[in-house]
Amino acid sequence: MKVLLDEMLSGLKPFLKLLGWEAFTVQEAGLKGAEDERVVRYAKDHGMVLVTQEQRVADLASLIGVPSVVVSLAEVAKVVDERLRRLSSAREVKAEELKG
Repeated sequence: MKVLLDEMLSGLKPFLKLLGWEAFTVQEAGLKGAEDERVVRYAKDHGMVLVTQEQRVADLASLIGVPSVVVSLAEVAKVVDERLRRLSSAREVKAEELKG
């Protein structure tokens, strides 16, 4: 499956490639700074799944039948929060062990 990464998510390319995905960036497609509609059409024309941070872009993709994945900042914040809380809990347990 070919994946097209929107501009804000181009940094995911090496990670997705390492995981076995055929990933391309908007920049590589010559679409840096292009209108959202043009990016969506490119994904459609090349049979790609669009990965974006913007719900609006995903909505445009949906209108013309382009599959998309939205990675929102809220989702990223939730993951970071969860991991920070686990880290904090682990440190509290370690501190209690050292006291005891």
